[in-house]
Amino acid sequence: MSNAFSRKPPATAVAWFCPGYDAASARHSKESGLAQTEKMSDSVRAVDRALDILMAFTATDYELSVAELLKRVDLSRPTLYRLLHTLEQSGFVISVGEPQKFRLGPSVAHLAHVWTSSLDISALAQPVMRRIWEQTGETVALFVPQGAYRLCIAELPSAQPLSFKRGAGYQERILLGASGRAILAYAVNDASELKSYATGSPIDLTRYPAELAQIRKRGYAISKDELIEGAVAVAAPFFNGAGRVAGSIGVFGPSARLHAAQIEAYGLLLLQEAKVLSKALGHVPSDISSK
Repeated sequence: MSNAFSRKPPATAVAWFCPGYDAASARHSKESGLAQTEKMSDSVRAVDRALDILMAFTATDYELSVAELLKRVDLSRPTLYRLLHTLEQSGFVISVGEPQKFRLGPSVAHLAHVWTSSLDISALAQPVMRRIWEQTGETVALFVPQGAYRLCIAELPSAQPLSFKRGAGYQERILLGASGRAILAYAVNDASELKSYATGSPIDLTRYPAELAQIRKRGYAISKDELIEGAVAVAAPFFNGAGRVAGSIGVFGPSARLHAAQIEAYGLLLLQEAKVLSKALGHVPSDISSK
């Protein structure tokens, strides 16, 4: 049963009961609010489209024509030109050559400098390392290259009585161990470059080219009884925004626990988490085993 007093009164009734009420002004206010919302929505859409344009550039495709950009972004030609003009005015893109092509501008370099200056790899890697540590129960360590050596910058030691740990600050030749060769496999391009890492060392490099190729194919490195008797290490590389290898994440444990099945499982886990860290460092996700 409807209640007559619960019905919303018409605008004329409101005006009669409330002498200060102006129905025309109310309608205008509502229309203005809708117009403002639509304007904000258009602004957000324009920002999204501008970001799509910037993200269309890559390390290999650093110069793109309008025709090439149209294949990569879902925009009409007039809209693309309008946004390119705005981005160019702000220094985010510059136009070069004839026929005209576009490339990223100095404003992007400024933002990249600010971002890289504030990077703390060990802090960024903590969630990644924690997940690996929780799933494996073994010691997890993070390494970065330093010339012919690798340096441990973070470690989560295993809580198990039988375990292997070295601690942050530990340094070893990059030629030795899984965590070193995981980096080396993506750092060298030829035999002469590989030889430079062995300067002053009696290490025999005969087997290295084949082993590094195997690491690139598999995506992660394995070592057994190499630096410590009874120890097994599995490590995967991670990459920076320039696509260069930036370090490795490794799992370390005793051979009594790390059998073939565990090694493979940990290798796949490390590959997955290394991609997460690489993305956090600005690397475009890809199949690193095919790099």
